[in-house]
Order: sequence, then structure tokens, then C-alpha cells
Amino acid sequence: MSNEIKQLEPQLLWNNFAALNEVPRPSKKEERVIAFMKSFGENLGLDTYVDQAGNVIIKKPGTEGKETHTTVVLQGHLDMVHQKNAGTNFDFDTQGIQMFIDGDWVKAKGTTLGADNGIGVAAIMAILESKDIPHPPIEALFTIDEETGMTGAMELRGGLLKGKILLNLDTEDDNELTIGCAGGIDITATGNYPTEEFPNEKTFKIGIKGLNGGHSGMDIHKGLGNANKIMNRFLYGLNRKMDLGIHSIEGGSLRNAIPRESFATIVVGSHEEALLKSNIKHFISLISKEYQTTDPDLELTWKEIDSVSTVLNKDFQNNILRCIYACPNGIYRMSPDVEGLVQTSNNLAKVTVKDGQYEILCLTRSSVDSEKMDEAEAIKSTFELVGANVSLSGSYPGWAPLPQSQITKIMSVLYEEMFEEKPHVNACHAGLECGILGTNYPEMEMISFGPNIRGAHSPDEKCQISSVQKFWKFFLETLARIE
Repeated sequence: MSNEIKQLEPQLLWNNFAALNEVPRPSKKEERVIAFMKSFGENLGLDTYVDQAGNVIIKKPGTEGKETHTTVVLQGHLDMVHQKNAGTNFDFDTQGIQMFIDGDWVKAKGTTLGADNGIGVAAIMAILESKDIPHPPIEALFTIDEETGMTGAMELRGGLLKGKILLNLDTEDDNELTIGCAGGIDITATGNYPTEEFPNEKTFKIGIKGLNGGHSGMDIHKGLGNANKIMNRFLYGLNRKMDLGIHSIEGGSLRNAIPRESFATIVVGSHEEALLKSNIKHFISLISKEYQTTDPDLELTWKEIDSVSTVLNKDFQNNILRCIYACPNGIYRMSPDVEGLVQTSNNLAKVTVKDGQYEILCLTRSSVDSEKMDEAEAIKSTFELVGANVSLSGSYPGWAPLPQSQITKIMSVLYEEMFEEKPHVNACHAGLECGILGTNYPEMEMISFGPNIRGAHSPDEKCQISSVQKFWKFFLETLARIE
């Protein structure tokens, strides 16, 4: 499969992407990809440095005639989101991503593809490896842990980089030039709960499946179904209509991925089985209509399983269902200043209620820091009502747009020359590292761009081949224009 990918144009980029995708690289576990990138730079004979956080910096002089041009930082992140479909047999710790070509798209078999941000990283590697591509002096910055905390960007010290311009290759639409982004904060609610026995029971495994999922920043405006919210809505309704015992709830995985699946083990009295089935039928009909446009494959599954010994204490069950119901999810506020831009949002990313302990993870994003903290405090207060220990961590700043910067002007004019249309110069609701990097490098002009990538952070992730070719040509001409 990798050989098929390696034949795509530009081969230098796709060969590096294939090599990168052979290296397991989940966030927080980047030791192997750090070593891979360090060896890559050293084998090219380039100045290569790994800082105290694990970021890799590789420097390459400018090509002939461009030795004294402005030094440019090329930046991408090494980690990728590891997600797979429930039925996919795949070990992210030992296996390389299994890629294939489907028409004009490169996809992965039942897992995330790693195009976010592997394509950007591979493009930088191609520049470092090239012998005939004109470019100014390059400082390649490969950061770690972008997807789950931006630790690499946060811990990058000032003074390591001399570049005056930073090109971040982590945008997912090839007609966009991104010049601003949202900041974010992680919310974690944890605690213990009492259990009790449930007599005369029948036990069922309930599943919410088939949702599209996606990036909790870039896709939050699409109104996609959140499996945790849908499951809680179902359980909340049952809890009001019948004698229900909940043994466990497990939904979602990563903070930055809209949850696609949720599973609950529930217990009902034998005499209420018919009422349960009636409620399931009604809920399926209701929810399928609501999400028929955004999530047409949504399904609610159920099957009877072996009995369980305990369920949540009734008072706690009532309260935790109310808290999850009250927790905001999706858009909180649109920007009043930038048309179409989500200003503040929250993703109810993961819910685990099992074996006497519970954990609920959220990621709140905003381009306005005060509003970010306001929503975070509201969510914190919600879960404190059930007695949860709630922590706010990993806060990172947004990136304020500078539409009049020199690099924005250069790339806007160049894009229009090359493709005979104006680019969309915008800010995005995702968390890019530029805002964080700018705290230690405030004078550095920054811009983000990239090829078309769809379904990032989900097993439906795919990257458009023709768009990569467009992005590559634009990237090379941009480097040629910088003086």
C-alpha cells in the first residue's frame, strides 16, 4: 500500500509521508517519531537539535543566491490523533498506518490517516531533503503534543529561532490563508460514586454508533451529533419514565474529537422490558430525523447481556444525568466581528462512569480569552453541583489576526496570480500553535496554509491528492518569493 502512495506526485513529499506513517506517533508518546526526525536531519548532514520538550529543530542554509534572504521557520507538529472504528483490528503502538488510494483521495483502513499534520511535516522534510528547490535559509520546527495540550509550543524557549517569518503547514482547506485561531482550555471532572443492587433485573447493552465525528474545532459549526449528548438524552428520558439502573457509561475518547460512539450498560425490571423496547423504538425514530442530514448513519443498538451485580446509586444517577444534560456542547457564541467565525464553543468529549468512579472531559475553545474562561467556569460549576473535583488545565492563547502583515500580502497576491481567484484570508476555530509560539517570538510574522484534508481526528480522515499538488506548487513559489 505504501508503494502505491509513493508513486504519487510530488514523490518527494509522498515518500516522506509514507515513511512518517510507518512510525507510531500518538500525542504524549512521541519518543519514536522524535528519534525518527532527529535521524532524518542528521543523515542529511544538517544542524539538528532536540530541545528539552522534545521539539526537533533542523536548520538548512539558503540555496545559491538566497543565502542572505529572510530566514523562514517551517513549522508542523509530529503527533497525530489515534482513532479507529470499533470493529477495526489495529494496534497504533506497533503498526504503521494502512493507506490506500480512493480516486483523488488518500485514506486509511478504519483509522485516522495522520494527514493532520503529517502532510505538512512531509512537505517540510521534502524541502530539507531537496537539492534543486530554491529557498531562503530554513529553520524547520517540528513540535510535539499539539493535539492534546500543545506542550511542545508552550515549552519552546525564546531565542532558539532566528526566523522572521513562520509558515505553519496545518490548515485543511487549500484556498485558505489562516492568520488567526482560537485558544483553548481542558476541563476535567472526576469523582467517586456509591452503588447499589438492582433486584429482578434484565441487563442490556445500549450503543450510540455511526456518527461522523470530526475535529472539535474545525467541524464544531456543522451541528454534528455528539454521542455523549445523545446517549445522555436517551438515558435521561428513560430515567424519568421507568425504574432504570445504570451500571456503566463509556463514550468518546479524545478532547479534540467530536465523539462518534457511546455505550451504556443498563438494568430494568423484568416487567418493564416492553416499555424499554417501546422507548428505544420511539427514540430511534426521533433522533434519526433530527440528524438525518448531518449523521445519516446514526444508529441506536441494544442487546440483552449477562446480568450485572450493581448499578449507580439512584440519587447520584439522577444528578449525573442532569449535569451531563446541562453541560453545554457545540457553539456558545459566534464572532460579532468576523462573519461566519465561531468565537466560543465546547466539546463534551469523553464520559466514563464505571466501577464507582467517573471522569468527564471537555475542551472549551475561544478566540476571546475572557469568554473562554467564562464558559469554562460555567461548566466547572455545573459538575461541582454533583460534587465533582473539577480542574481547568492546559490553557493556551489564541492568535490575533494581522491582515496587513508582509507575508499575508505576499501570499495573497501570489495565490491570486497562480489560481486566478482570491484566497480566503481568515481566522479559524481550531487551536493552532502560532498564538503560543508568538508569546516568545512576538515580532515573527505567521501564516498557516495546507491542502484539503477532510474528517481530521476521525477514521474518515482523507487527504486530496490534487490538492496536495496545488499546495506544493504554492508552497514552493512562496519560498521563492521571500526575499
